[in-house]
Amino acid sequence: MITCRACGGADGEIVLDLGDQPPCDLFPPAADPGPDPVWPLRMWMCARCALAQLAEDPGTVEEPAGVEPKALTDQAADAVARLARAGIVRAGATVAEFGSPHGGSWLPLLRAAGMRDAGDAPADVVIDSFGLMHEADQRAAMARRADRLAPGGVLLMQFHSLASIVRQGQWNALRHGHFAYYSTPAAITLAASAGLRPGRSWTFDLYGGTVLLELGRELSADGATTELAAAERSAGAGSIPVVAGLGRLVEAGCDRVRARLREHAGERVVGYGAASRAVVLLRRAGIDIDLLPEIVDISPAKRGRRMPGTRIPVVGPEALTHPIPRAVLLFVPDLETEVRAAFPQLDGEHCEWITG
Repeated sequence: MITCRACGGADGEIVLDLGDQPPCDLFPPAADPGPDPVWPLRMWMCARCALAQLAEDPGTVEEPAGVEPKALTDQAADAVARLARAGIVRAGATVAEFGSPHGGSWLPLLRAAGMRDAGDAPADVVIDSFGLMHEADQRAAMARRADRLAPGGVLLMQFHSLASIVRQGQWNALRHGHFAYYSTPAAITLAASAGLRPGRSWTFDLYGGTVLLELGRELSADGATTELAAAERSAGAGSIPVVAGLGRLVEAGCDRVRARLREHAGERVVGYGAASRAVVLLRRAGIDIDLLPEIVDISPAKRGRRMPGTRIPVVGPEALTHPIPRAVLLFVPDLETEVRAAFPQLDGEHCEWITG
């Protein structure tokens, strides 16, 4: 029986089933013939608190370090600037961070703004940017973050919005190791379990729709947060039947990418971004080295390895220009601007861009 990682309820339904998938954080050496281990990959949604969550946990922990993309660092700088204008980021205030295992940190930006590391002491500001979703026990993880707050302190929780995932049909956002997928109302409900209430909120275009939510013990939701939560409820982000619509998009999405690659059979095609969502798409669509001979990633830790569940090797950026490919399959749309800027040779009429 599945029970909710936040409220403990057992009333809910599987809303997305992607079958058996390899862990997205295990990149075997390129020479490893496999087969790779696989586990069911399913999203379950709680009918009580509306938290969408990973149904099974394979318990894998390895993940070659990635390089934080420019889109993410730009968004972090934008967020810190907005928080400074709001008076949350301020010189002399203390800060603690619950980081994401994917890497990246706001602390350098916050130190530059005059904030001080809290160390083990309670903090005026606690940052969690995409960290909470990696915690299997959601209720306990939220409580740990609340416990780090100094009197009057605030937790800043950033998450990829479930409402955006549903609206844009991002079914391959589901992956092993990502235990929770939050709508704004579900995040507010989870925070309430630790005695926290919402205050202000900010939205960003990152990943198709990201929310930064202010939480504290003495806050009241402002108009923007109230409107955001209401809009997400109206759009069905807390509705099991609506979220289950993601499952109806899987085959069409796989067919589209597979067909685009087949159009370029016999031509040089490379992928870009050895991301977690690429693993799920490749396996579900049955795409392997015959259709996609290599995938470029700027992380040195991933080179010399292969994509989980496939024979596709991960290679360095030189593969984008020696020679120039006829098509590039981009797995993370947010990376397009920085890839085009870094490799202007790919902007010619002879190179086509395909979005995975």
